[in-house]
Amino acid sequence: MTDRDMNPVDLILARLTALHPKRIDLSLDRIERLLAALDHPERKLPPVIHVAGTNGKGSTVAFLRAILEAAGLAVHVYTSPHLVHFNERFRLGQKGGEGALVDDVELSAVLEECERANGDAPITVFEITTAAGMLLFSRHPADVLLLEVGLGGRLDATNVIDKPMASIITPVSLDHLEFLGDTLDKIAFEKAGIIKPGAPVIVAAQPRDALAVIERQAGRMKAPIRVAGENWTATEERGRLVYQDDNGLLDLPAPKLFGRHQFENAGLAIAALRAIPTLKLSPAAFEAGMTKADWPARLQRLSSGRLVDLVPQGAELWLDGGHNPDGGRAAAAALADLEDRVSRPLVMIVGMLSTKDASGFLRNFTGLARRMITIPVPGADKGLSAEDVAAAATAVGVQAVSRGNIDEALDAVRKLDLDPPPRILITGSLYLAGEVLRENGTEPT
Repeated sequence: MTDRDMNPVDLILARLTALHPKRIDLSLDRIERLLAALDHPERKLPPVIHVAGTNGKGSTVAFLRAILEAAGLAVHVYTSPHLVHFNERFRLGQKGGEGALVDDVELSAVLEECERANGDAPITVFEITTAAGMLLFSRHPADVLLLEVGLGGRLDATNVIDKPMASIITPVSLDHLEFLGDTLDKIAFEKAGIIKPGAPVIVAAQPRDALAVIERQAGRMKAPIRVAGENWTATEERGRLVYQDDNGLLDLPAPKLFGRHQFENAGLAIAALRAIPTLKLSPAAFEAGMTKADWPARLQRLSSGRLVDLVPQGAELWLDGGHNPDGGRAAAAALADLEDRVSRPLVMIVGMLSTKDASGFLRNFTGLARRMITIPVPGADKGLSAEDVAAAATAVGVQAVSRGNIDEALDAVRKLDLDPPPRILITGSLYLAGEVLRENGTEPT
């Protein structure tokens, strides 16, 4: 791609990449310096709900946004990574509406403002774009800012917020070991770094070691803590979500997002919103939020588009960005539920990065997947070869073949000539998921 082909945002990001030799370098020093040069936009933000964790952050944010917007509130959202366009990371809220992703003109302007304020000083792309997001959100009034941690928590660039309305910690598991530590308690310590003095912290069900670390940090911060299974429950009953806490029971529709784990993510979002004293939300807002929450590439059924036209007639095409063992476990459980309802042979198309536990991820699908077709992740500098992913699949007991790209993989599915038509899941990487949405012509909006 030449400079002429790149949009203004991509051109600026290409310049910003040169400001630091590493893509990830966890520290608060650089962003605090830049925010000071920008006259502290982090102190002028709408009330913040801060979300950390290993899996489920984006889905939990999606439920939070849908419920708050159903209540008529203006909700800014900062998430990462993006799937197709960088703008997906910045959603500007609107009273009584769903808001919209920031446009190229406004995003380019705040990125360039941050670039000028930073000068040639070292700073990572995530740090400077987080500062740009805070500048952007500080200039648009809203009722709430949903702020998703990029990586970890304690030293993440988003962790410059002193007084959030609430902190949320989704399930903690082993991922990004090279940055966060190689044990659950080390990783939980990093996630728990977002807990602030006196601000309620709402915690998903956790492994015992992780929960103990989080509870200790909440105690040190004198932060009231509410834990799944102890202070509230969210269960599926007769196809509905039944949520209960000390304030009573909510009998809600099943979440629009698919999979039993989404009942847990929805429950976490509900628990957080009910723990914030200043928010008085009606049951109708929670009900509408369940049916409106949307988060692309999380067990997303693709119903139209170029790639959908390439699958065998009558087949289903699903997309999921899961890439670690717990993410694979959640997707496998959801697919097993689908198999119980409508039985179809499962064929998986998988691409993964070398930084992920391929065997741990793929092992979840042993006995469930009829075949795996492996492909490289397009444009990924740390991608595993299709042959290496196929070898990992074979090692855990799933028959696998490698192909060069998504079109070749779908052609291989057609040649299997399965009856009934298969259920196809493309998975293993959010980068792959983004490329699939781009190729299919169904980019996030």
